[in-house]
Amino acid sequence: YSTPAKGSQKRALTTPEHPQSKRGVARLASPSLLLSPASFSSSATPSQKYGMRSGRGEVVSSFGAVQGPRWTGKGWSAVRVELLEEGENSLISSYKYMFQRLRDVRDVLTEKIEELGEELRSHFNIEEFSPVSLPVQDSITVLGQVCCDSNGKLNAQSVLLEAGQEQGGRLVPVNLSELKEFSLFPGQTLLNCESYLFCDLFLHQGIPLPFYCPSEAKQEMDEVSEPVMVMMACGPYTPSESLTYDPLIDLITIINKDRPDVCILFGPFVDSKHEQIEKNQVTETFENIFKRCVDSIVEGTKGSGCRLVFVPSQRDVHHHYIYPQPPFSLTNLSKDDSARVTLAPDPCTLLIGNVTFGLTSTDIVFHMGAEEISSTDLLYNYGFCSGTGTERFSRIMKHMLTQRSYYPLHPPAEEVNMDYDKFQQFGQMNLTPDILIVPSELRYFIKVNHAHFQTR
Repeated sequence: YSTPAKGSQKRALTTPEHPQSKRGVARLASPSLLLSPASFSSSATPSQKYGMRSGRGEVVSSFGAVQGPRWTGKGWSAVRVELLEEGENSLISSYKYMFQRLRDVRDVLTEKIEELGEELRSHFNIEEFSPVSLPVQDSITVLGQVCCDSNGKLNAQSVLLEAGQEQGGRLVPVNLSELKEFSLFPGQTLLNCESYLFCDLFLHQGIPLPFYCPSEAKQEMDEVSEPVMVMMACGPYTPSESLTYDPLIDLITIINKDRPDVCILFGPFVDSKHEQIEKNQVTETFENIFKRCVDSIVEGTKGSGCRLVFVPSQRDVHHHYIYPQPPFSLTNLSKDDSARVTLAPDPCTLLIGNVTFGLTSTDIVFHMGAEEISSTDLLYNYGFCSGTGTERFSRIMKHMLTQRSYYPLHPPAEEVNMDYDKFQQFGQMNLTPDILIVPSELRYFIKVNHAHFQTR
């Protein structure tokens, strides 16, 4: 995408008698040419910070005792990638979003409380839930949703329990002074078990779903197969001070070098929070920039044979910024490219082989981390114990699994435009994923939920 040279503008012959040179083919498929910096911004210059960075290729975190894994792909045809979603292309077909009444939002939240409450009632062998409005002297069990008594941040003195419609639908304060351990956030569905005789209080915060169980035929087929290598990367794919896609070009180089079987790419690809995007200092439309990014990735990794999965982000300026977010629409892909490219929504559950991946590009860790309160944090603030950020991350991940939702926080963060009708269908977990991937602006971490592995 440079200025045409002067002289003859005749189209080059590509017939069998005049085959195109290999040098010309390499130039056309070069990601650096497709992502020419000068074509995106009039003031685009290579990032000096990115070019002079230290620690290239350094392993910052590892998990497991495996040493020296073989990053050798088998080709996309040998790997099965499948989206585990309910409904028939509901997020792909055209529909009107953000057209919802408050009554419809209430019905969705009420149904969520009732469904999870029924699972809790069956799991803990509870006969029935008690209304919150009736004064009683016996032990009671109340079902409800955690909320705050004001528009401020939740704290130990402002916790309210909003009961379900069948239990009166009223708001009652929750006294946490008798609890030795708790972890609460707005929108959390839980059971409040109180004993007035012994002044005891217990909170049951949900149970996870079962894992994916493949059929016997699929299980036998995957038992004899080789390990599947999966690589993941998250945007933005440009430095913060420049609209050059040097990080993306380096990523394509790594993909061709390591040759993973599947590569999952999270957005944003055209970051709405980038300074030059906010100031509209670009020479092309946002759609064209995204198209050239995708073309560079698809063409640049064609020789590696890996399957590509694209997951959109709320910060993709060219895409619908609603939650759940529909997948990208790529109509210009060839038949061969379409066969190895999977366009996934946000969030989604992906099946690779017989391993399930729970994926969401929305920063739920950051959003819930700002709203969640726990007894550990209170003790840490008063100097009675030492706490780390990874403990909070573990609690948030556990909340997502026990609440069976990719975004259990309510009300959501201001930057999240929640479509509750679609959220009821595509924002909930239908099973417990084997691996949960949640990109975040916070520090990276790897955690294992030991309780879930023991019950698997």
